Amino acid sequence: MAISFTGLGSGLQVSEIVGALVNAEKAPFESRLNRKEGNLTTDISAAGALKAALVKVQESMTALGKVDNYQKRTASGNDDFISLSSNKDAEPGSYNVKVDALAQAHKLSSPAFAADEAIGGGVITIGSGDNSFSTVLSPTNTLEDLRDQINNGPYTGSDSNDSVVATIVTSDAGQHLVLTSKQTGEENAITITVQDSDGNNTDVGGLSRLAYDVSDADPANHTTNLTEVNAAQNAQITIDGTLIASSSTNEFKSVIDGVDITAKKTQGIDDDVSTLTVKENNNNIKAGLDGFVKSYNELLELSKNLGKSGEDGAGVMAGDSLLRGVMSKLRQEITNSVDLGDGNSLSLSQLGVEADRYGKLSLDSERLDEQVKNDVDLVQQFFIGENKDEGGFAQSFDELMNFYTKSDGLIQNRIESKEGQLRDIDDERVSFARKMESLESRLYAQYNSMDLLVAGLNSTSSYIQAQLDNMPGVVRQSK
Repeated sequence: MAISFTGLGSGLQVSEIVGALVNAEKAPFESRLNRKEGNLTTDISAAGALKAALVKVQESMTALGKVDNYQKRTASGNDDFISLSSNKDAEPGSYNVKVDALAQAHKLSSPAFAADEAIGGGVITIGSGDNSFSTVLSPTNTLEDLRDQINNGPYTGSDSNDSVVATIVTSDAGQHLVLTSKQTGEENAITITVQDSDGNNTDVGGLSRLAYDVSDADPANHTTNLTEVNAAQNAQITIDGTLIASSSTNEFKSVIDGVDITAKKTQGIDDDVSTLTVKENNNNIKAGLDGFVKSYNELLELSKNLGKSGEDGAGVMAGDSLLRGVMSKLRQEITNSVDLGDGNSLSLSQLGVEADRYGKLSLDSERLDEQVKNDVDLVQQFFIGENKDEGGFAQSFDELMNFYTKSDGLIQNRIESKEGQLRDIDDERVSFARKMESLESRLYAQYNSMDLLVAGLNSTSSYIQAQLDNMPGVVRQSK
């Protein structure tokens, strides 16, 4: 900005004059841009609100287009003894379940050893389930050495220990090696065989004191130099009083088609048996349509506010072809009937979705329940088609909505266009500001030049007047 002076020569208020002239140029320009900017911002906000409402409607219908949400099965009967889960393979029905036994890990305990006692040299092999591993002991190794080698190695051969945990329990009699299988069930019973350096692999001297093997069918060939604390045990349940099922864990998967049962506690003679009931669950249809009706009505209310016109004022999208177009397409879509083949067809209105004279939707639950009860397969086909990859009302609806709501859809393109115009306004303001600076500088230069000129003329006038006053013969006016 040029340096300003308060008319030293002319007495004019140069700063005020220049400011007024510049503001006279700025005011209409700023007013026009502000109006334009306000209109663009309002349009962007309205289009964004419309898009958000459309996305909400679209998402509510998307849930009805997922095949996994249909014809679910709900298994009830969880209690202190069993817990349940089910899938679509479960058929509706009712069953009695009694928990006879819970799965149990195998646990063995050795005889007592002194803390520093050598347990004997040789090779000890431990097996549980599909896992078997061996470790080598020197004649001076103690029970603690064996515990560490079982848990951490080294192991001979390629197998490592992933099936047994070794601990030491110290009683009044001494140290006991306790082995526990990591997995429950009879198939994970622990076997311990020994190659004792004293040559006898099954007696109660040397390393063979830790031998335990009852895998042979003949009890005469069993070696039981360890004490069985807990037997390896399968879980067992009885279904409907006659059907017995067992499992190495407490989980019984699909013993009943589509139903998984987990045993939690055994039932005694005085305990009531558990009752398991499987029911078909189609609640997703009503929940989905409730959500659709609610979101559509919210969109309808928004569209009326955006597009209203009348004495009370106009909405920000009054007369807008985008708003009229999308609402017209939506009304047409939700009234369409879908041909399902074999002379069958369905529409939302047949499923209880009704519109009043103002276009507001409501759901007749009784009509929907009746349709679902009569033919749930047909209802499912209406929404998702004959298979989940093609056809169906939900897919058709989604394709319509995508035209407006996708990142490259009609509404987003409009928003981005308006945002581009807002950026252009910013550029206009920057350019105009430079123009006003130039104008201000020019005006200051002009007015300052004028001020200097006036100052010079005033000085010349004063000089001439002084000369005239001093000329001979000139009668001076009395003062």
